[in-house]
Amino acid sequence: MHSFISQYFERFSGIKEKIEVTNNFLKHKLPFENAIIAAVQIISRLKKKNNKIIFIGNGGSAAISSHQAVDYWKNGAIPAITFNDSSLLTCIANDCGFENIFSRSVAMFTGKGDVVICISSSGRSKNIINGAREAKKTGCKIFTFSGFDKNNPLRKLGDLNFYVPSNSYGFVEIYHLLIIHAILDTKLYCLDKMDVFEKNKKR
Repeated sequence: MHSFISQYFERFSGIKEKIEVTNNFLKHKLPFENAIIAAVQIISRLKKKNNKIIFIGNGGSAAISSHQAVDYWKNGAIPAITFNDSSLLTCIANDCGFENIFSRSVAMFTGKGDVVICISSSGRSKNIINGAREAKKTGCKIFTFSGFDKNNPLRKLGDLNFYVPSNSYGFVEIYHLLIIHAILDTKLYCLDKMDVFEKNKKR
């Protein structure tokens, strides 16, 4: 067990340098820090323009979506929502098909200039892909977070595509959460002068 635990954390820490970020259609790879800055610049303008962030994800990614939607509006003062209410999900799945649970909500609630954050460990979940495609139709900015196969289809749909090169659900989910946290914390620290290392105290 000791050797497994050591290996576990060694593998986890080694992933950060291998994370790939691309822009739309995988045309260009971006340095990781530059991609974080680009995301911060996009989300920092949302409130001024009356825009919002929408998070979509299944399972563990749904939990990340709920967690971060709250953090972004409570700590970041950015309007942010997700569609994880059980009545909503079961209604849309029953009436329109599970593959459309997010695309229908995105079509109803997004507008041009909103940001839709699409999270899928595999990058192959049909409902997330359909949600991203619908967001593109309505003129949203799209950030995707995926893992597993580097050729997954979700990576081709975002303005910024964060890919975690691991086949471990745990590693992929933790890095997705960490990166989304880092985007908000960079905004808070660098633009809002909040010390995110000290419980978001004013600097």
